[in-house]
Amino acid sequence: MAPAFHPWLQQFLQQIASNSLAPASSLQQGLSDSELYRLWHSQLCSRLLDLQSRLLQAKGQSFYTIGSAGHEGNAAVAAALRLTDPAFLHYRSGAFFIERSKQLPGSTPLYDMLLSFCAASDDPISGGRHKVLGSLALNIPPQTSTIASQLPKAVGAAFAIDLSKRLGHSGNWPADAIVLCSFGDASANHSTAQGAINTACWAAYQHVPLPVLFVCEDNGLGISTPTPPGWIEQSLADRPELRYFAADGSDLAQTYAVARKAAHYVRSKRQPAILHLSTVRLFGHAGADTETAYRSKSQIDAELALDPLLASTACLLARGILSQAGLHSAVSELASQISRVAGLASSRPKLSSAAQVMAAIAPERPALPAPPLPVSSIRSAIFDYDKHNMGKSQHLAKMLNWTLHDLFAQYSNTVLFGEDVAKKGGVYGVSQHLLQAFGGNRVINTLLDEQSILGMAIGLAQQGFIPIAEIQFLAYVHNAEDQIRGEAATLPFFSNGQYHNAMVVRIAGLAYQRGFGGHFHNDNSFAVFRDIPGIIVLCPSNGADAALLLRQAVQLAYEQKRLVIFLEPIALYMTRDLLSAGDGLWLTDYPSPDTLLPALGEPAVFNQGPNQGPNQSPAAQPELTIISYGNGYYLSRQAAAELADSGYSLRLLDIRCLVPLHIEAIVAALADCQQVLIVDECRRRGSLSEELFTGLCEARPGFFKLSRITAADSFIPLGAAAYSVLPSKQQIIDKVQQLLSAEHPE
Repeated sequence: MAPAFHPWLQQFLQQIASNSLAPASSLQQGLSDSELYRLWHSQLCSRLLDLQSRLLQAKGQSFYTIGSAGHEGNAAVAAALRLTDPAFLHYRSGAFFIERSKQLPGSTPLYDMLLSFCAASDDPISGGRHKVLGSLALNIPPQTSTIASQLPKAVGAAFAIDLSKRLGHSGNWPADAIVLCSFGDASANHSTAQGAINTACWAAYQHVPLPVLFVCEDNGLGISTPTPPGWIEQSLADRPELRYFAADGSDLAQTYAVARKAAHYVRSKRQPAILHLSTVRLFGHAGADTETAYRSKSQIDAELALDPLLASTACLLARGILSQAGLHSAVSELASQISRVAGLASSRPKLSSAAQVMAAIAPERPALPAPPLPVSSIRSAIFDYDKHNMGKSQHLAKMLNWTLHDLFAQYSNTVLFGEDVAKKGGVYGVSQHLLQAFGGNRVINTLLDEQSILGMAIGLAQQGFIPIAEIQFLAYVHNAEDQIRGEAATLPFFSNGQYHNAMVVRIAGLAYQRGFGGHFHNDNSFAVFRDIPGIIVLCPSNGADAALLLRQAVQLAYEQKRLVIFLEPIALYMTRDLLSAGDGLWLTDYPSPDTLLPALGEPAVFNQGPNQGPNQSPAAQPELTIISYGNGYYLSRQAAAELADSGYSLRLLDIRCLVPLHIEAIVAALADCQQVLIVDECRRRGSLSEELFTGLCEARPGFFKLSRITAADSFIPLGAAAYSVLPSKQQIIDKVQQLLSAEHPE
């Protein structure tokens, strides 16, 4: 049975058969016959795949119809680049993907893309999780429905390539590679795009190598909203640090020539450039888009007449590369082939269980031995700046500083970056002296743009570094959280574990900061991270744990390729005392560099009761267990000391790993203690206490007697008023006494 063709294809074949195609307006001089045919074939494959996807959707077999029709000139851009140039692609890049596939013998782009359209578990990039253009072998990290969110990480990848050369690091892309990043004209207006382009220009202005080629595929429409004519050129052409190139995407020869010139500029100068590619958008934004609701029939027909595939087809005939009969046969045969492949792809198995779907969120990877610790002489030299403090108990900030020095000496591919982290050593001095010890290629001040900082982390991770990004305050991450939520955390999921974004993001945050503050410096909400599958959130309350947890974070990034948020309580950075001024009880000794935590998620257990030293095993079962973290744990320790003087026997758990919660380990640490108080410095609504409460109830139904103390559902004001909306030591004491009043009658 002959395959059913899409109406557009039927009309196209009729035009060929009746010789009624419009005459060629250009003979595409500059392309050889074989080059023109190859590019035309990639264009045709992309168009036929778009049409086949719509036919499959009508049968309920395809789930994605944002096609590349009208943008197929990007095949010429692919031809101008190398296979080893990483490409972060706009979703209308089907022809680019097919053309690049031709650089790798044995590639099967038609089958691969149709598997993706059909959400088949055989899909070689996402394993059936999403329609994405991506391939590890083709150096195309997968993107989903991108609205400029790929630009920051493309800038980061470009920076990482030349950083590899400076540091002698063997990355995933060669030293002469350049990064391609394509996006639409509407996305060019997004703050994410503007920030990324600004970052590229900021670096170029300072002569920092940044070989990125932005490609703006300008079809004049953002779904239904027109882009003002001339706007893209005006907004992007006049930046001295960004070389501007322009081409007509319907002219393959011009696009190829200009793309080669742009790629040569970026490759030889190691500086950013933009290629403004004029295109048209055919068949609407997507299959469900009814263009006639916002465009006139004359506008739609005018753009159909500008179809780049019709232009290159007419040129094939005019140059005699194919005869009329040969052309008809070639199109028919390719359409029939794609129809057959679609039938096979649509019959392949789909993901059918939650376990299958979730297997790629954080895949278990083989054990990887950590690099050896530096020899003692090297380590002594690194720590010479602080030798007068070595061997003495220290506060949390100092412990983090020492740990960073040790980790940088052990892991040569670590890079720390963020605002003020270099000479200043960070706002709180955590990264002091790292610049002097390890140099400006590993300790890097960035511009003030959290999206670019996190994009840099993603790019470095994909080049095989272990990025340690610093976000200056927790509140500052919220304007950039999609770089974590929508980009970094999703990459293993959308690549079936083939790609990863292993990184550590250090964030100074939480509340109780004295001296200054207000909402943007006393932010007690990290709920956004709790809603992202696959990430880990660690939070120390004291110096020793800070050292051990930061080592664990880097170990997880290095071995398991995990994305770790390392939340540092600002108010505890410099805290020395616990019960009274000068007692030094919150200072800790530095764990030796070879000391590691045995497992992720084990809570720290502290016992305190009457007539016993702190943290001794209680003579009897504790009457109540307090579960907390960060500042809440510090306050709970203060409260427990006072309560012990009144005869109370308590256990305290510092859960340390906030995401994911290891409820089994917490339940094991609770043993048979039924009375549990959760102290959570975050807000009552949306705080970790909710998950703890639920998890404990589900783990041992009806067993635990649970209560909680949380912050109020309020932003945090300035001054002493801040403490009116946060948990306090006295609240903990009062609550424990209330809960245990029967056991301790007055």
